[in-house]
Amino acid sequence: MTSTPDRLLYQLKSRGPQPAATLAGACAITPMGAHKQLQSLREQGLVSSRDEADGPGRPKRLWTLTPSGHARFPDRHGDLAVQLIRQAVAVLGPDAVDQLISAREHEQQAGYDAALAGLSTLGARVRRLAELRAAEGYMARAEKHGKAWLLVEDHCPICAAAAACQGLCRSELQVFARCLGEGVRVERVEHVLAGGRRCAYRVTPA
Repeated sequence: MTSTPDRLLYQLKSRGPQPAATLAGACAITPMGAHKQLQSLREQGLVSSRDEADGPGRPKRLWTLTPSGHARFPDRHGDLAVQLIRQAVAVLGPDAVDQLISAREHEQQAGYDAALAGLSTLGARVRRLAELRAAEGYMARAEKHGKAWLLVEDHCPICAAAAACQGLCRSELQVFARCLGEGVRVERVEHVLAGGRRCAYRVTPA
């Protein structure tokens, strides 16, 4: 993403709603330049703004992506995956689809286990898992929160497929819990399919 509009969209996608001044700093442009670009993006239907009270004085204006703005980021499965899932349910039945999800889960688990082998600390394992998920297109990162970790995924490249078959989300949560080790609690605290901006998982040591 080399153009200024694309960088602004990326910042909003990866960091959530932000004021124009923050976006300007992140994209190395002037606040006036950021306002001009954001107005253009709003005219295209890609961003919107809202005013939010922040103590005394004038409210702070935050910019955020619209559904059309989110759609600018790739979905690697899309309509074809949705059609295949629906056809699999209709032709083979729900049990067969569950078996396919289970097979995918085992394959995914094996890959993550191999990549995390030899990492003894929880932090190292969460960071490595975030790297793997980022490489898969999830725009993932790991954040430290006290004794806990947060695995953040700012983009879901399989969102259309997951919406059609929510067993995929349940499966991934189970995979995370197993690959991060025994005695570790993994809970989803944000979920795109539940209306969240992103998916996020809190990882807590026993």
